[in-house]
Amino acid sequence: MSQLEHYIIPDWLAPSNVKTLQTTRLGGSSVAPYESLNLGSHVGDSPLAVTRNRMLLNTLLPTEPVWLEQTHGTVVANADQASCRPLADACIARHAASVCVVMTADCLPVLLCDTQGSVVAAVHAGWKGMAEGILEETVQAMDIAPQNLMAWFGPAISQEAFEVGDDVRNIFLRTDSKAAHAFIPGGSGKWFADLYLLARMRLNVLGVNQISGGDCCTYQGSNHFFSYRRDGVTGRMGTFIWIE
Repeated sequence: MSQLEHYIIPDWLAPSNVKTLQTTRLGGSSVAPYESLNLGSHVGDSPLAVTRNRMLLNTLLPTEPVWLEQTHGTVVANADQASCRPLADACIARHAASVCVVMTADCLPVLLCDTQGSVVAAVHAGWKGMAEGILEETVQAMDIAPQNLMAWFGPAISQEAFEVGDDVRNIFLRTDSKAAHAFIPGGSGKWFADLYLLARMRLNVLGVNQISGGDCCTYQGSNHFFSYRRDGVTGRMGTFIWIE
């Protein structure tokens, strides 16, 4: 991936009219423990600092993004029609300049588009939403043959740092026994879960096989990324996509 100052530009084979942007924790005005480019207005940071941070993106984005009220659910919003903060964990757009965004600090952000550049999506794929079907709901909402879709995985917590209980593992195994490959044993009744692999497997089942990214760990990359599991009180990064 290439980096423009404090921002990451996803490296994938998306059509030239599909534009993307991944923020890091760098380059903003928030102070500890939100330093410095916190985009989340729901984490206890100064509202003024969050507003200033979001304004820094004005020169990089064509319009104000559709900020979501994320709930770890499976609702997919439409950026072409949304006028306020929808309760949703994914967003799609077909119109030029409608900006989709999800915010994360360990959960997996997934960007999707079709090979023609006619529809794009951003997905907040934490383990809860993923287990309930947020990726499947988003692909269905895009209404494109899955073999014509491609995905990019943004920064998320790596398997080495993401310990979960039997309950989480069993939820995934109930719908797909092959999900066992995404878990390695930890301590007593504990497992280390691979969010990237779980998402890849679910997309592959749908027929989405062009997948890039997935090489940045939020937990281990403390200099560049927010991590809720590492820090508890922390900021949020944004993963953006739109059609030019």
